[in-house]
Amino acid sequence: MRKLLTGVISAALLSSPALAAPAAKTDPYGGEEAFRSLYKELVETNTTLSSGSCTLAAERMAARLKAAGFTDDQLTLFATPEKPKEGGLVAVMPGTSKTEKPILLLAHLDVVEAKREDWVRDPFTLIEENGYFYARGTVDDKAMAAAWTDTLIRFKQEGFKPRRTVKLALTCGEETTYAFNGAEWLANNKRDLIDAAYALNEGGGGRTNGKGVSEGGKLVVESIQVGEKGVQNYRFETRNPGGHSSIPVRDNAIYQLAAALVKLQNYDFKLELSDTTRAFFAKAGAARNDDLGKAMQAIAANPADTAAEAVLNTDRTFHSMLRTTCVATLIDGGHANNALPQRSGANVNCRIFPGHSVEEVQKELQAVVADAGVTVTLAPPLRPIAKTPPMDPAIIGPMEKLAAKYFPGVPVVPTMSTGATDAVFLGAVGIPTYGVPGSWGNPDGNGVHGLNERIEIKSLMTGRAYLYELVKAYTK
Repeated sequence: MRKLLTGVISAALLSSPALAAPAAKTDPYGGEEAFRSLYKELVETNTTLSSGSCTLAAERMAARLKAAGFTDDQLTLFATPEKPKEGGLVAVMPGTSKTEKPILLLAHLDVVEAKREDWVRDPFTLIEENGYFYARGTVDDKAMAAAWTDTLIRFKQEGFKPRRTVKLALTCGEETTYAFNGAEWLANNKRDLIDAAYALNEGGGGRTNGKGVSEGGKLVVESIQVGEKGVQNYRFETRNPGGHSSIPVRDNAIYQLAAALVKLQNYDFKLELSDTTRAFFAKAGAARNDDLGKAMQAIAANPADTAAEAVLNTDRTFHSMLRTTCVATLIDGGHANNALPQRSGANVNCRIFPGHSVEEVQKELQAVVADAGVTVTLAPPLRPIAKTPPMDPAIIGPMEKLAAKYFPGVPVVPTMSTGATDAVFLGAVGIPTYGVPGSWGNPDGNGVHGLNERIEIKSLMTGRAYLYELVKAYTK
């Protein structure tokens, strides 16, 4: 999912002066070679829905944890009979405290499809080239899955006794709407297994000014994801008796659908701010020296400032951060080239501002269409209401403190993702989930979900060190 934050933070801060590159870090306990081996094995395990196996990847990570000293009762491999290759792993490292609730480390093992004929390099072979690792999943999300697994292995090797229990959930299904989703399954069926005070997840991270740090670029921001939009698809549909195309009438299912979609095209949901987005616009806006920066600060101070809203609406990312958005993504209709259409339909994909139900948005869409001949129905699967976690200083503080150590002079900005992660399923059962800073990418998205996905090796290793220290800060 990480690609969804590429434009958000870059657009907010790239107009500010380039800031210091991350301080060089050394691994105080060694083990980089072992981490590279773990990361390589995970990346080269194909976990696409079409031909891969998350279950195999989970088994391989479980074997490494067991070799480090985890016992069988601390490792739970899971899969359903219907989806045997879409399984996952929960690992538990018990803490010494009997009163403090655990923390949960979450990462998904599945990756987006990748065709060898489209890529310059084999997408399922980890290739090191010019300071980058190339392969599908090098970023999304196997960098985090590897770092979390490595962190628990290092804790065991050091003999570290965490004060609070640390849990790790490696799951499948995040990348495919209609696939079995391991995080959702755990939340609904094994809530006790993953019970935690809060979870750390993908969605945060840094952005450069265009080049990798090892290429002479600068890191300009690190972000903490504090909340995200919900995702829901809706079906717009019209029906008609049809007839012969040689004697057309105005009452046409395709025209009726088209009229409804034009209404949607011209409709804006109302502007809203959460604690997260208010802080984002205030802090990110202050770092800019342009009209957008002024508008960002103005909207944070006064959400009713229509002039500031008009300026922000010119930026597609900021427009989306300020409201629910719905857009037509698929269309179908008709049954013969010489017949009037009897049916026409469209898929409308909505990204729902936290706190609103899918039924509430459905009702508003029906009102926008204002045509009883156009039905608006919920398209499965139904997602829970997105809930924004609190800006808790006990959680945000350690992230900011460590960021100051690893990335001196680089601002740390809270943000709400306009996309979605598996955090929505944990939030629905009362586990607030945060996307953590650490590794960084370039504004072009580093090929995530596209061709030639890559991560700067310096970013991967710095992120690994940051996440290790962060988990220890929460648990020592």
